[in-house]
Amino acid sequence: MPQVSLPQSRHPNLPLTALAPMQDVTNLWFMKVIAHYGSPDYFFTEYFRVNDTSRLNRNILAAITENDTGRPVFAQMIGESIPHLVRTAKELCNYNIAGVDLNMGCPAPRIYRKNVGGGLLLYPEKVDRILGELRSAVNDRPLTVKMRVGFENTDNFYEILDIINRHSIDLLSLHGRTVKDMYHGVVKYDLIASAVKRVDCPVLANGNIHCATTALKVLSETGAAGVMVGRWAIGNPWLFNQIRQALRFEPIAPVPLIEVRNYIDRLWQTPYSATMPVRSRVGYLKMFLNYIAPNVDAEGHFLRLMRQMQTEVEILNLCDRFLLGDLTKTLALAPYSGV
Repeated sequence: MPQVSLPQSRHPNLPLTALAPMQDVTNLWFMKVIAHYGSPDYFFTEYFRVNDTSRLNRNILAAITENDTGRPVFAQMIGESIPHLVRTAKELCNYNIAGVDLNMGCPAPRIYRKNVGGGLLLYPEKVDRILGELRSAVNDRPLTVKMRVGFENTDNFYEILDIINRHSIDLLSLHGRTVKDMYHGVVKYDLIASAVKRVDCPVLANGNIHCATTALKVLSETGAAGVMVGRWAIGNPWLFNQIRQALRFEPIAPVPLIEVRNYIDRLWQTPYSATMPVRSRVGYLKMFLNYIAPNVDAEGHFLRLMRQMQTEVEILNLCDRFLLGDLTKTLALAPYSGV
């Protein structure tokens, strides 16, 4: 079966950029916030859980049906039951999606122990069957895969790349760590470069791309068609614009810390916050600040103090102190080392 054309980028002469799918983060609201600061070319939803009783999650579906960012949105699924993956893929194709994405990389133990997400990498034969059935079901729009270079080692890596070719996958997002590595250790960009040479579809390089300089270095090292950024786009939503500026050899515009404070307010004004319990709201804000803080001060004081705060008021007052105290300060272009 021939490959299907990917949605066109708004920046056709530049490598692609994508926001990585992150559970409990990349909802409709976060996509809208990111879009305000400079959208990636592609968005991916949080994963739709697929099993014998699953139905399309309404909140995740809203990231497709109510999305006004003007960017293509791929719908991601996670599961291992072939009939139910096929059923869900067909249901998703009734909506305005850019394509269907299969999660073969989630490193959470509670996920991979069910042989889904990154757990699928242990079973190439199962991957072969799943992708074959999905390719037959999804034949009028892109079928894409997000995966890691292996589970505990890379023994199955090339076999799975060949399976991806066999089933005419349209885009591969490849995180250069194993599932067991989670988010630690060296990213194996050399294996991403190998994948670029081996598969017939475009490859998005993923893993620890925390600034525009790193993005350019990874693109050069791997020959990838683009980069996918996850956690570091939480800390710096301007990152996709900065990558494009760097690719055009333009100076990267500094972001005043007052704008970072406005970003935090924007995150905070989520439509869901009013109905969230107080403790959940504090946890929600801290989740984002854990990624913002390493770009704010080199000594790590903001991060350390933020983690000690107990209430919303304390956290927001601390944000005022660090982000509004000196209006000449700007967000670091890369996270400070050691923070």
